Amino acid sequence: MAGHSKWKNIAHKKEKTDAQRAKIFTKLSREIIVAVREGGADPAANARLKDCITKARQSNVPSDNIKRVIERAAGSGGGESYEAVQYEGYGPGGTAVIVEAMTDNRNRTAGEMRHYFDKFGGNLGTTGCVSWFFDQKGILAADADGQDEDSLMMLALDAGASDFAAVDDVFEIVTEPEAFPAVRDALEGEGVAFLSAQVEKIPQNWVALKDEEDVKKMRRLLDALEDNDDVQNVWHNWEDEE
Repeated sequence: MAGHSKWKNIAHKKEKTDAQRAKIFTKLSREIIVAVREGGADPAANARLKDCITKARQSNVPSDNIKRVIERAAGSGGGESYEAVQYEGYGPGGTAVIVEAMTDNRNRTAGEMRHYFDKFGGNLGTTGCVSWFFDQKGILAADADGQDEDSLMMLALDAGASDFAAVDDVFEIVTEPEAFPAVRDALEGEGVAFLSAQVEKIPQNWVALKDEEDVKKMRRLLDALEDNDDVQNVWHNWEDEE
């Protein structure tokens, strides 16, 4: 696979989330609640819920915790009410940034997003200002240890994957969004365990920041966004060389 490693970004995010499990569980709980209310509590009949459960397990959330959130969402007529919102803007040095959030108060979340962008050298833009620059791809990462590369590659491609590569002791499998569930299920059915598996927004080009002050501001912006309970995902085209 040519270009910047998508797994490198996933690994970086995983390192951060491992140190913030309580916060990550809060974020994942919101996703589960919305998925249950939209499609029911049965993951076999609710693809979105199944994806949420997979993400929670990859973040080492105990099964009992996941079960309790599902039961609470299925049994409560009122309670939490979240909606998905997306914010787009420019970070330091003209980097493109997309923030996916889940909030119970749009005004609060929008104000916080604008504050972060302004504080760290960027500016919040209008809907669509940078999303055209990103492609959606399913990204699955599996530990290469103990796996036969040729066999796994053929299995993935036969299941509908569009690309396969070995990157830093990890096998990286890329799919189109619509093929992602089938590829994931086929590999899981063969006993493949994933380090990460989700549909990502991948930039068409990556940007390296040359100014050290821009680098510092970009890191602070990303840290502030990811530390916000409303924020589910942050996508950007900054090529962090660390």
